[in-house]
Amino acid sequence: MDDNNYIEPPAVLPEIEEDTRRLEFSMGSEYQTGVLLRTLAASKPGGRLLELGTGTGLATAWILDGMDRGSRLITVDLDPACLEVAKRHLGTDARVVFRQGDSADVMDSLRGSRFDLIFADAWAGKFWDFQKAVDLLNNGGIYVIDDLLPAPAWPSDHPPKVDALLDRIQNHPDLTSFRMSWSTGLVIAVKG
Repeated sequence: MDDNNYIEPPAVLPEIEEDTRRLEFSMGSEYQTGVLLRTLAASKPGGRLLELGTGTGLATAWILDGMDRGSRLITVDLDPACLEVAKRHLGTDARVVFRQGDSADVMDSLRGSRFDLIFADAWAGKFWDFQKAVDLLNNGGIYVIDDLLPAPAWPSDHPPKVDALLDRIQNHPDLTSFRMSWSTGLVIAVKG
């Protein structure tokens, strides 16, 4: 079975991809990650979702594609040029709010809020301030991270950071998780 034969991307994705190439942004989520995010978003009708690291909106498009009309997404990125691409293509969707800033600061501003799904694609909420992200999850909420399989561009000090993060997730008392050696390497955890 070829997983890629069954991937139907959101209609807006080719336009975002073209602007992403023009911007020379190379850190967007892969289609397989997108399909997973769309499916997980669909599992949370009326849900509150948070994306840490919008980039140019590639993963955002997949998440929105899975959300129902009653769901809401807050998506955050530090880079105004990347965020502008996402806003240009996805900003007319009333279900999404774009926030420009550091993900750690935005998580601080959201303290007391709860989310049903968090996709942590930025370093904040993943490699640092991990507990802030966990604290924002509802019971039954899903936490997703990607980019965990070794890549040629990784600096030599990165593998120990990934190992430490994976250990932290696996041993967290409030999370049930599993690792996937699929796409760029994913972890899915559920708070319980």
